[in-house]
Amino acid sequence: MTVKGLLVDLDGTLYVGDEPLAGTREALRRLKASGMLVRYVTNTTRRPRSAVHAQLESLGFEVAEDEIFTPARAAALLVGDHSCFPLVAEALREDLPGVRLTDEEPDYVLVGDLGEGFDYGRLNKAFRLLMGGAELLALQKNRYWLAESGLSLDAGPFVAALEYASGKTATVVGKPRESFFRLALRELGLEPGETAMVGDDPESDVAGARAAGLLGFQVKTGKYRPGSGGEADLTVESFARLPEALGL
Repeated sequence: MTVKGLLVDLDGTLYVGDEPLAGTREALRRLKASGMLVRYVTNTTRRPRSAVHAQLESLGFEVAEDEIFTPARAAALLVGDHSCFPLVAEALREDLPGVRLTDEEPDYVLVGDLGEGFDYGRLNKAFRLLMGGAELLALQKNRYWLAESGLSLDAGPFVAALEYASGKTATVVGKPRESFFRLALRELGLEPGETAMVGDDPESDVAGARAAGLLGFQVKTGKYRPGSGGEADLTVESFARLPEALGL
């Protein structure tokens, strides 16, 4: 297969917690030296892009901030100059430039991952705004993620709760939505068929990318569990083995 560009997942693919996975930094340097175009895509909805960039640098990855693509960037493009009630981490608001944030009759309720901040009061406020006419917008709908302490609930279960209570269906802007991959591809300047998504999540990374016309590469690290993988175009033990698998 001919691959000119990669969309690379972060947590669980390049690192877990505060530790790079063995060989990932070297593999990235090798891929870039071969002329491979790379963008780093993540469904994180707790931290702004600047914080993601700072973490990557602290772990020794050579990444520019504008190479990182997040659901918050996609949401800002979608909401535009409309208003929204942000059920997101406070720090994430810096990635929503131009969006009018309000808790009074917003056009959208925007849901990210608040972790333990998902309390009854906040969820009930969001529910009432939805019943008052706001549309439901979710940065992502992952069921769980791999934290240092183990598998943990992600934003998806809380989005599902708001959908059930309000009777509305959320518009999801993060992986695995096709629009998310298409916007990331626009930054690369490549077509879907010449680009591969590399990640640990069989659903949002591999299956999502393939549904959008990209190649889907599965790594057996992070949240991957034996038997959980779907049909991937390529499966490798870890990201460190990818250059070899691509003949680079």
